[in-house]
Amino acid sequence: MNILVLGSGGRESAFAWKISQSAACAQLFIAPGNGGTGAYGKNINLNPNDFEAVKALVLKENIELVVVGPEEPLVRGIHDFFLADESLAKIPVIGPKSEGAILEGSKDFSKQFMARHGIPTPGSESFSNESLQEGLAYLDNHSLPIVLKADGLAAGKGVVICQTVAEAKEELQAMLGGKFGSAGSLVVIEEYLTGIELSVFVLTDGDNYVILPEAKDYKKIGQGDSGLNTGGMGSVSPVPFADQAFLDKVEQKIIIPTIDGLKKDGIDYSGFIFFGLFKVGDEPLIIEYNCRMGDPETESVIPRIENDLVELFMATAKKQLKDYKLSISPKNAATVMVVAGGYPGDYEKGKTITGIDNVRQSVVFHAGTVLESGVIKTNGGRVIAVTSLQDNQFDALQSATADAARLYFDGKYFREDIGFDLV
Repeated sequence: MNILVLGSGGRESAFAWKISQSAACAQLFIAPGNGGTGAYGKNINLNPNDFEAVKALVLKENIELVVVGPEEPLVRGIHDFFLADESLAKIPVIGPKSEGAILEGSKDFSKQFMARHGIPTPGSESFSNESLQEGLAYLDNHSLPIVLKADGLAAGKGVVICQTVAEAKEELQAMLGGKFGSAGSLVVIEEYLTGIELSVFVLTDGDNYVILPEAKDYKKIGQGDSGLNTGGMGSVSPVPFADQAFLDKVEQKIIIPTIDGLKKDGIDYSGFIFFGLFKVGDEPLIIEYNCRMGDPETESVIPRIENDLVELFMATAKKQLKDYKLSISPKNAATVMVVAGGYPGDYEKGKTITGIDNVRQSVVFHAGTVLESGVIKTNGGRVIAVTSLQDNQFDALQSATADAARLYFDGKYFREDIGFDLV
């Protein structure tokens, strides 16, 4: 069959890499793709949020399966668009309709959903410009630190942790004043958790689900988890501190109530659910949902899935996950993200990348790259994800870190300590 992957990052590179290995895939298209995805299929230069352009491509190339990588097209309703169009309605779309994607599209909605269905999560309240004074008064009595979250999509940058009440008040007014655009027209003020983060993923057909490998990503730009937040500087899977007893708690207390809650609320949800979790003591609490796979976690998770990914997606589309057996590699995956100088602040693009052919024990997943006249150049803040799959975690970390060092472009930077805190 002909398959379309929408998106341009490392996550979509990992999808394309895995899908291209399937005997069921005749032709693969990636839109818009990046400087590396052309190795797995054909890049098509279009915006995934331009649904009419997506429709034209799907009909022209006889696409029979669409895999949506990023969250924005899902929140904007690309799955609904397909279902409402007679020429597209029978084409499976991997990703929820907008009524389900709101789990990520609105943090206030997701917090209300969690409360309604008894899903353990930090306490919170939401405030708008109309209730600004109540919000400022609420902060006066809040424990420190204080977490502020823009309600809508803010490209992964809408969460701020404030150490003082004065800082939190200033930040609340800035967010409601347009710091994150319309995404911050409502702000969730949330209790700060002390624990360790991890991510758990499921793929659901609306009735049943399979649990994918868990992962932990590293958000801070600097060694030792210091400095500014980024979109993610690396990830590992499996997660050593998430033993089976803990993962069983995640399933019983968070995953099952979420799937059941969606059904009770009449939300027909088909696609990925990303559970952003904290382990506090031995208990899991959820801090956020995403309606898609994470990045760079996907680059660590997908290589550990031994099943044919196209078969898995079709089982999801046909609501046949009830008896589906997921086969997970016992090996350890480690991903190191190589980023542009200056990231996550202002960074330069257009730097020539060399050394990719020197990578020895890893898979290179392009993220922010572009192919110009046969030359790979930087085209984003997070440039390349280097993933190694090895028998133990130390070897995976060592291989991925060594291979990240074999790449070169002007201003290149990567963290040399990803995952070593867990060894």
